[in-house]
Amino acid sequence: MALILVTGASSGLGRGTANALADDGHEVVVHVRTPARLADTGDAGRWKGVVTGDLAELTAITGVARQAGAYGRFDAVIHNAGAMNSGQDGTVNTVAPYLLTALMDKPGRLIYLSSSMHRTGSTDLRRLATGSASYDDTKLWVTALALALASRWEGTSSHAVDPGWVPTRMGGPGAPDDLAAGHRTQTWLATTPDVSPATGGYWYHRHTQTPHPAARDEDFQARLISCLESHTGTRLD
Repeated sequence: MALILVTGASSGLGRGTANALADDGHEVVVHVRTPARLADTGDAGRWKGVVTGDLAELTAITGVARQAGAYGRFDAVIHNAGAMNSGQDGTVNTVAPYLLTALMDKPGRLIYLSSSMHRTGSTDLRRLATGSASYDDTKLWVTALALALASRWEGTSSHAVDPGWVPTRMGGPGAPDDLAAGHRTQTWLATTPDVSPATGGYWYHRHTQTPHPAARDEDFQARLISCLESHTGTRLD
């Protein structure tokens, strides 16, 4: 049995991930923006706990880290929460995963949600500070973050996952990929003993793929982490 945190779990991929893990007997803590997001789900009884906070706000992200920390060290953290074309993409998709990672005890496994759209993202990190980052940019950046962390801490693995274009609120009802398949890789990476590669994979439906070259570029990874440290005022150990 593993203790696992899933962010952005009120609906869609996050909810499916959290429920699948709970159904398999794991202790799942879910993050939602507000308690009202859970009002009609009927799922709360499956979970060990709930943490709340708007991941578009730096102070709220810090609060989420503090709430999550009360549960102890997680075996896995799945950074699922995301925003698209909202003006908050940079903060929710890249800054929040970074800051939660920097502030929380290091888990056994880190899993970050990417997207095939990361392949058209820009390496111009000035877009983070100006708030002009596109969804594609933020997914490139979080993919680079995931792969940068793959060998940073002993005892912690890190992966990025493309869940596919699935019919969620973000993906839209016409999305062609299977919704259930969209969360299976995350649950598998969080709980399977012998994943190969053990760390540093970019995954799509349990198979590794080649990400944008910048995602594995150590110079870009270093610039990204430096930018995030400056932006948040929080260093990465």
